[in-house]
Amino acid sequence: MCGIIKDASQAPAWTQSTTPRPAGSNDCAVGDEEYMAKKVSKNIAKARAAVENRPYSLQDAVPLLQKVKFAKFDETVDLTLRLGVDPKHADQMVRGTVVLPHGLGKSKKVAVITTGDRQRDAEAAGADIVGGDELVEKIQKESWTDFDALIATPDMMKSVGRLGKVLGPRGLMPNPKTGTVTNDVAAAVKEIKAGKVEFRTDKTALVHVPVGKLSFPPEKLVDNALTVITSIMRAKPSAAKGKYVKGITLSSTMGPGISLDQSVADQAAKA
Repeated sequence: MCGIIKDASQAPAWTQSTTPRPAGSNDCAVGDEEYMAKKVSKNIAKARAAVENRPYSLQDAVPLLQKVKFAKFDETVDLTLRLGVDPKHADQMVRGTVVLPHGLGKSKKVAVITTGDRQRDAEAAGADIVGGDELVEKIQKESWTDFDALIATPDMMKSVGRLGKVLGPRGLMPNPKTGTVTNDVAAAVKEIKAGKVEFRTDKTALVHVPVGKLSFPPEKLVDNALTVITSIMRAKPSAAKGKYVKGITLSSTMGPGISLDQSVADQAAKA
């Protein structure tokens, strides 16, 4: 649980850099924002106060997060993992995809760039937007990104490659490693619609992954979270040394971050 610090200079030194916090430090949950000099609302303060300053089991953290809810909309539940890797080195980058067993609680808007019969396959599979070079031109000229995921066939990647400046910063660039560059566009569309999510380390070695909506039954959120943690454990780079998972936090859009017990990662590693 983060305390309220009126002066950012009062924050512990580790919060002012990308260096992982010292072992045993309880100043802030993994992935929380840097301290800011602003007053938190009474609702947020009340929700934070309900979370004890200790790690929780995943089975206890989910109901607690639902209990302290105060927002009037159905919040997204997220997992944040701090990994013991150096993202500056390509051989320590952690990236992959996983299909959540209970989905995300919303249907993603999927665009497909392909030609010929595969356009019909994509439409039949449920793609929301399907096109070829004309769709590439629209994205390039208008910086148009009104979709949640983009799939492309290998033969179109020469054209799609020109869209890096538009798609890259938004995390929408098709990539073979995430299954979004493929000839089987129908299967790719169905997977994304079923709840396929991508995970990757950011420059501070954090991985943020949505695992569903706060309105989900607790057991479904637990299943989704365990599936994500297991996939990230399996994606451990061979070049990574020392402790791989340094901390895990469960949170919601407006809710507090709840630190999870290390045993969650240990169990996932054995799955």
